[in-house]
Amino acid sequence: MSIGTVLALIICLVMFIVPVALVTHDAMMFFSVEGVFIVIGGTLASAFIGYQARYVLLALKEIPGMFFKPTIDRNVLTVETGKIIRWGYLVKKHGILALEREIKSQKLQDHFLNYGVELVITGYTGDEIRRMLSAAYDGAYGRAMVSTAILKDLGGNAPAFGMIGTLIGLVLMMAELGGDPKAIGPAFALALLTTLYGVFLARIVFLPAASKYSQKQGIQRFRNFLVSEGFALLAEHKSPRYIQDRMNSFLDPNIHYRLDKQQPEAAAGRRAA
Repeated sequence: MSIGTVLALIICLVMFIVPVALVTHDAMMFFSVEGVFIVIGGTLASAFIGYQARYVLLALKEIPGMFFKPTIDRNVLTVETGKIIRWGYLVKKHGILALEREIKSQKLQDHFLNYGVELVITGYTGDEIRRMLSAAYDGAYGRAMVSTAILKDLGGNAPAFGMIGTLIGLVLMMAELGGDPKAIGPAFALALLTTLYGVFLARIVFLPAASKYSQKQGIQRFRNFLVSEGFALLAEHKSPRYIQDRMNSFLDPNIHYRLDKQQPEAAAGRRAA
């Protein structure tokens, strides 16, 4: 769970609820079933018209995901670097086939890592591995960005349908000017609330979800780039020290992997290698 995201949402709701509670004792005046149908129904309908249903559903599934921590963070990048370096020692001492046995024993669930290991074991050159893995992670990133585009479209359409609801409310209000005065109030409330709902959904739900998902995918893409460089270096039979320095060149200095700072038994294993 992403504590920062949850706290930010709670603060936002409190800043909205407290002023309402201070000025009125009837908070239900801010709820309109008709307004909800117009804004949410219209926004979703527009998305399903413009995109295939499968991609819209995938995008909507990412909204709850903004409340969870990403699986890839700064520390994971350091761990991945260390993993590649350890594999470098393994390849140096026992050869490429030892790497295959190591991977099978670990039963990695990461498709990208498994694919990279397969390329190394097959015997492709470093440049060939870079090109193939680059195509793989760029393709994955491009597919993921479809969900970001849909969420951004939802964020843009929600206020638009809020304005449509406002126009409907104004039409209803104008139609009742010469009739029952009691009908003017609900129509005017509908006109205002739909705009409120549209802006709220766009700025608190759809656009933040798009930004958070885009950020996660950007980090995932960088991680895959880093790992692909490591696999290419393994295929080129570079030394573990070279692999460390090369991979660290892409990382923030604060999260560099340092061979000299590893546990004594790990250092002993490197000397034996």
